[in-house]
Amino acid sequence: MDKKEIQQNILDAFKKGTVIPALPLALDKNRKLDERRQRALMRYYLDAGAGGVAVAVHTTQFEIRWPGVDLFKPVLEIAREEFDRFEAKEHKPVFRVAGVIGKTEQAVAEAKQALDSGFHAVLLSVAAFANATNNEIIEHCRAVASVMPVIGFYLQPAVGGRRLDTTFWREFARIENVIAIKMAPFNRYHTFDVVRGVAESGRADEIALYTGNDDNILVDLLAEYKIDVGGQVVKKQIVGGLLGHWAVWTRSAVQLLEKVQQGEMDGDIREVLTLANQITDSNAAFFDVANNFAGCITGIHEVLRRQGLLEGIWTLNPDEALSPGQKEEIDRVYAAYPHLNDDEFVRENLHKWLE
Repeated sequence: MDKKEIQQNILDAFKKGTVIPALPLALDKNRKLDERRQRALMRYYLDAGAGGVAVAVHTTQFEIRWPGVDLFKPVLEIAREEFDRFEAKEHKPVFRVAGVIGKTEQAVAEAKQALDSGFHAVLLSVAAFANATNNEIIEHCRAVASVMPVIGFYLQPAVGGRRLDTTFWREFARIENVIAIKMAPFNRYHTFDVVRGVAESGRADEIALYTGNDDNILVDLLAEYKIDVGGQVVKKQIVGGLLGHWAVWTRSAVQLLEKVQQGEMDGDIREVLTLANQITDSNAAFFDVANNFAGCITGIHEVLRRQGLLEGIWTLNPDEALSPGQKEEIDRVYAAYPHLNDDEFVRENLHKWLE
């Protein structure tokens, strides 16, 4: 599969911009895969209106690849079955993203597995190349892009990423089978580096920009960049989000992006920025910013547990838990911003998702 083999209507919808939650891993009390609830999560995201789901990414826990755990392929296959079921029922295609990590041999093998499992693109982490040169990382990216379409991933250093400069992103965007970049450095300067690199690549019209900046979601979605390239102004917007934050309160996220796309956020700038700050404050609780993101996965699980989608907050790593004070922070934002949750939507549909 190459870029041209993605159905044009699916690719067009992805490039227009959509909500893509990062799929959590559903485990039972024995820390074994809870297939019923894993399927329920997929059904929740798709029925909420997400235009795609990202599977086997950080939120799904990188440990799914460990020998003895061996959940990478099973989770991809569960997602595939739920994608197929939804599309057959609703006649609405969704964008299928699989996370790919590691050095080149591992990443290429994972990309091939994603291709075999019917995914459209891979979200490519280069965290394994902590000390590599730009050229070394670009060659790695080309190898993966030779297998299937690639979404680049700028991961913040606090959770294992590395600094990547404008030169890297310019050359990365020139790889023919790169279709998008998820920007998640949680840093305004570094985010601008990506946009500038894409603008200077000559492929700005072919690369979709997605926010992964969970600390700045709404402002990212509203911003337009105008970058001078050789005397010509290149305009770029961030069209959607591929976010761990959107793994919770997903229906509200879909409604938010729809309002942005329809121009309903173009009014009172103070009101919009107030809402943006409320979303950021909620993310701080979910992602455990107070403890340098130590509880970012368990925080997401806690919200899903409260809604009944997960039975508990268990992860593959038994040492992971909510940080001291994190539960109280989640209580606080739940009480402070009731307009941001989608609890009623979940209550109305949970029984059918768990069937």
